[in-house]
Amino acid sequence: MKYPRQLSAGANNAVIALSETEVGKLFTGDTRSDIGSEAEKMKFANSVNDLVARFVRLDYNEALQAEMLVMERIRPIDYRAYEIERRELWYDVFADELAQLHQAGFVHRDLKRPSDLDGLAFDNILLTEQGLRLIDVGISALRTQVGDRIFEKYLEIEREELATFRDYFLNR
Repeated sequence: MKYPRQLSAGANNAVIALSETEVGKLFTGDTRSDIGSEAEKMKFANSVNDLVARFVRLDYNEALQAEMLVMERIRPIDYRAYEIERRELWYDVFADELAQLHQAGFVHRDLKRPSDLDGLAFDNILLTEQGLRLIDVGISALRTQVGDRIFEKYLEIEREELATFRDYFLNR
């Protein structure tokens, strides 16, 4: 379904522009994801560093009959317009901040989109004026939610995806 001021749509949710500074991820019907859980994971990541899009509030849109996860509006820029040296610096900062999140007990779990889903491989990593940022924490996990063993498995996969992203980001 298309919505007014729609910016993007994933497998289960659409994101609409609310203002120049905010977007809303819409939750309608059974979206197979929990708005409260996603908000908590986003707030947790925000308490560690600024890598994940900033949580603003939970809200309800009467006109669309949708619950909304309201977050900062991120305006991506094309990294291919910048020199490899600058991209290497952005990547290094990104990898350090991701490691901080891992150390704190947060794993994103969706750096690289599965090949059977629409979109580009690394749609959830955006280059902004502030550097690389992460969006969409829908399937992310907290160590406290899944335990050490599952969390470590998720980390192993995410580190592999990070290495693949490095090649993609620097060599494209």
